[in-house]
Amino acid sequence: MKQRPTIESERLILRPFTLADAPEVQRLAGDWDIASTTLLIPHPYEDGMAEQWIGTHQDSYDNDEAINFAITLRWDSTFMGAITLKLDHDNDAGELGYWIGKPYWNLGYMTEAAEAVVAYAFQVLELNRIWAAHFTRNPASGRVLQKIGMTGEGCLKQSVKKWGAYEDMEYYGLLWTDYEALKAG
Repeated sequence: MKQRPTIESERLILRPFTLADAPEVQRLAGDWDIASTTLLIPHPYEDGMAEQWIGTHQDSYDNDEAINFAITLRWDSTFMGAITLKLDHDNDAGELGYWIGKPYWNLGYMTEAAEAVVAYAFQVLELNRIWAAHFTRNPASGRVLQKIGMTGEGCLKQSVKKWGAYEDMEYYGLLWTDYEALKAG
């Protein structure tokens, strides 16, 4: 069992999930507005689902498939959401996915968390490309990706199905070389 990483930023600590996070995961992710704007979060978010999901994180990390981080406030450890980097080692790439509870919307926390994970992906994991996608009807998620320097790569019309409805997906990407150019200035 490998030690999962922790990342610190100005206001946040991104740390491994523990089972103690399960009640807050269920409460925050179980909100209709969170579940409806993410592909994989169910609604209702039933008892035991959070524990089951958290229970997959160590194996995913040990198998080099994904790194899941709990987003918490630095000063009081308040749990706010999740950010995941799914790894594609064959292509030196990673897919960024995230959600944050409604009480923490529009405060810059998601952008800060995403910046920290992208820096980790490029500087520590030495990936070549990071990508992410969001429902077209969730432009706030796209603004996070734009703020961290990702570039829109296109829209796939009705490419996924959420709760019986087809959804358009907007795709964004960022290459290592572009990340380095952004950091330089």
